[in-house]
Amino acid sequence: MLTEQSAATVRATLPAVGAAIGEITERFYARLFAAHPELLRDLFNRGNQASGAQKQALAGSIAAFATYLVNHPDQRPDAMLSRIAHKHASLGVSPEHYPIVHEHLFCAIAEVLGETVTPEVAAWPEVYWLMANALIAIEKRLYEESGSTERRLWEVVERVEETADVVTFRLRPADGGPVRDFRAGQYVSVQVELPDGARQIRQYSLSGAPGDTLRQFSVKRVTGDDAAPDGEVSNRLHARVRVGDVLDLSEPYGDLVLDADAETPLLLASAGIGVTPMTAMLADLAASGHGGPVTVVHGDRSPADHALRTDHGTYAGKLAGASVHFFYERDAEPGTRTGLVDLTDIAVPAGTRAYLCGPLPFMRAVRAQLIEKGVAPADIHYEVFGPDLWLAQG
Repeated sequence: MLTEQSAATVRATLPAVGAAIGEITERFYARLFAAHPELLRDLFNRGNQASGAQKQALAGSIAAFATYLVNHPDQRPDAMLSRIAHKHASLGVSPEHYPIVHEHLFCAIAEVLGETVTPEVAAWPEVYWLMANALIAIEKRLYEESGSTERRLWEVVERVEETADVVTFRLRPADGGPVRDFRAGQYVSVQVELPDGARQIRQYSLSGAPGDTLRQFSVKRVTGDDAAPDGEVSNRLHARVRVGDVLDLSEPYGDLVLDADAETPLLLASAGIGVTPMTAMLADLAASGHGGPVTVVHGDRSPADHALRTDHGTYAGKLAGASVHFFYERDAEPGTRTGLVDLTDIAVPAGTRAYLCGPLPFMRAVRAQLIEKGVAPADIHYEVFGPDLWLAQG
């Protein structure tokens, strides 16, 4: 990992780089897309660029990685790297992309810091290449395990309107070939051609049961606001894709996967469209006959907004040790609760392993309550849809 001298250098210069990291990432993306417009057109999420979310995520990951290295010079943050590598692999990122990023990132650092870019600050490429080479190695392994770096064409065989804003697509391989299995909680990347010719990519959790001969994923229509535009891909899928159409999918990726023996207590907590990986996990647990207690928690605006609600409850009902707690902000029915998710009076068995998916404030609140109840931080796992702002927001 970092040499002793480099660790001291990065520690000394981290405040200067950290204070300017927002402007650095702004300049970086401007330079990158000016030199390589195809990356913004066909690889990077244009919505996340417009909202600034991707810039925040990049800044957070660089700062977090550097801080970890100076505090633990003989280690590396494998959990963070694994999450990033899975996203990269689903997008088709290759080793050839990393020198391009390096060139424009360090030009941006020089532009922003100006005269303060000393030989000491110039030691930061070592940090970058430690991170980049670790990601390249992990991504190589992921590609080998998946059997392909290429996306594949899949035909839509069923379209289900789950709610006013969520639709589920079920697909089979257009070439008639076999379907590779996946682990509950993983996602696929879907590439969609837009009216301007861009081929934008989005990740969607697989919401069906592992072992099925079909792929199933559910898409929430993203409605924009003053801070971000409407979702280009989600709205295109809702408006245009019907049975018989063909979509371009990656192999499954993602590290939010069940990793417990048959008696381990589990807690699956979701909110909104975060229900999708949890439904797949419950289907997998029901099929495997999981014997340990399973606590199912979900929050939504109303029962009508709860996508996959029937599957969510049905799979949980097949588990002898399951307890189900649905929270709705309005129109709560008998047997459900009114308000936001609150674990105060929900029993959490000792040794519980927790899986969270939903908006970041929801996951932060649930994580804090779980820790208060004695769940070890290392046993709390999460998935963020879109750029991982957990690091960027501290």
